[in-house]
Amino acid sequence: MSKQGPHGISWTDRTWNPTTGCTKVSDGCANCYAERMAKRLQAMGCAKYRNGFKVTLHPETLEEPLHWKKPQRVFVDSMGDLFHEAVPTGFVHSAFDAIRRANRHVFQVLTKRAIRMSGFAADDWPVNLWAGVTVEDAQTQERVNYLRLIPAPVRFLSLEPLLGPMGDLNLEGIHWVIVGGESGPGARPMKMEWVREIRDKCVVAQVPFFFKQWGGVRRRAAGRELDGRTWDEMPDQREVTA
Repeated sequence: MSKQGPHGISWTDRTWNPTTGCTKVSDGCANCYAERMAKRLQAMGCAKYRNGFKVTLHPETLEEPLHWKKPQRVFVDSMGDLFHEAVPTGFVHSAFDAIRRANRHVFQVLTKRAIRMSGFAADDWPVNLWAGVTVEDAQTQERVNYLRLIPAPVRFLSLEPLLGPMGDLNLEGIHWVIVGGESGPGARPMKMEWVREIRDKCVVAQVPFFFKQWGGVRRRAAGRELDGRTWDEMPDQREVTA
């Protein structure tokens, strides 16, 4: 079993939040864990979350990765969305600059706002920044088409929370697929056949497959085995865009 990362994110080593807060854009946002956590931290008096889940910039955090000596995989904005429309273009560029300078690390950014992210495709995309989109069902697969425009060293899909079958999921130009069920209060069920279909497509396409969790209200009890084993496949960090 893989090492469990921050906030239960087993596919990364640590998180970095130059922005926090977000707004809902699709069904996958309904039970947002980050929103619950932000409101809890606000109630506890945490200064960084004084605005709750309202989009907030944290320029004071931009230099943080430069001080982390051990090379790590760093998930960008686990508590927000760097490509939210309320985040100024100049601030996105500042985050990109920090990522370039902290080149001992591999950064992973994930968004549902694939159209806006694709607008940065021609802006000297950092060579150590993996680009991903969240796709929760067949109706949101259009995000994958915009992801393919990004000249990232690794392009990845987070199919979490997986809310329905993916159907004809096109993995062309995709280097990694993560699948997970929804967890926490109000968690919606995920069917085994949905997961198997995606896993099988990844095997055929030779795309690394990472199964994060079955989810549910009791996430840990449900575990993360699929067909008698765990799936912890990761792309080679040295992989170049194909």
